[in-house]
Amino acid sequence: MLTLVFTLLFLALIIAVLFKFVTADGDFTLLSKGHVKREQVEDKVVWITGASRGIGEVLAKQLATLGAKLIISARNEAELERVRTQLTGKHAPDEVMVLPLDLTSGEDSLSEAVQKAESFFAGSGVDYMIHNAAFERPKATALDVTEESLKATFDVNVFGTISLTRLLAPFMIRRGRGHFVVMSSAAGKSPAPGQAVYSASKYALNGYFHTLRSELCRKGIKVTVVCPGPIKTTDGVGENTSGQKGISEKRVSSERCAELTIIAATHGLKEVWISYQPVLAVMYLVQYMPTAGYWLMDKVGEKRIEVAAQKGNTYSLSLLFGRKKAQ
Repeated sequence: MLTLVFTLLFLALIIAVLFKFVTADGDFTLLSKGHVKREQVEDKVVWITGASRGIGEVLAKQLATLGAKLIISARNEAELERVRTQLTGKHAPDEVMVLPLDLTSGEDSLSEAVQKAESFFAGSGVDYMIHNAAFERPKATALDVTEESLKATFDVNVFGTISLTRLLAPFMIRRGRGHFVVMSSAAGKSPAPGQAVYSASKYALNGYFHTLRSELCRKGIKVTVVCPGPIKTTDGVGENTSGQKGISEKRVSSERCAELTIIAATHGLKEVWISYQPVLAVMYLVQYMPTAGYWLMDKVGEKRIEVAAQKGNTYSLSLLFGRKKAQ
């Protein structure tokens, strides 16, 4: 009888874990943290790139309500001003620094931006640097990518982001504290058919920032790498968001993505994954069972390209079974 009870309890536990996994919108470690640690960001200086729309805009709004001192950057100053007027929280909108920034503008321009950011709040340098700006072109096969697209993607996603980090990190090191939050991608953890160059740029970011943390962690520098899968934004701009209409893809909302990102940062997590299934399962497979994960993506790859060309659901499980028509 006792054996039967333990067996039933064990089966119930397995069912509960499977249900949690199937319905999860992030990895288990991230979801176990539960809530934002407000004290970690309140009155801290947070600099966000790509803050004029999409996930960056939502991050700015959520961090403002948590009492952070904000520096918001993007190329479009008018859009940054719009975002600033919509911020509510402990600090008034006129206390927010709007800092127009083009990550491809060169080291002199980026150095000037860093100097302004470091000196804007008296007695406080940048505590959190959220690298959210990114460049992504519509899906294309790996061999169809143009030289122009290759250069544009890496100039923003890799070279500009790394250059800004190189210029800002010395200030953080001198203070003995600083935290880089990097908006990477599920495409930086597993193959992403149709997004080869974008995927390569995110793999590059992951490699650089994980290495940076290992070199500087004893000097007070933290790094959180965030890997979102498909994200839904109200303006059609966001991680793996194509802007296509009428697609029945289940995407994590930009509000939830921002919330989970802030949870990850305030708990000091090193890497987190944000996605619904099946993308989350693929990430687990590639991470822990790479032979199976890569086999799965090989099976999906060509079909995913075809579906993308038809503006269909490129994140559907049905890609595993025969030819998928556009929805």
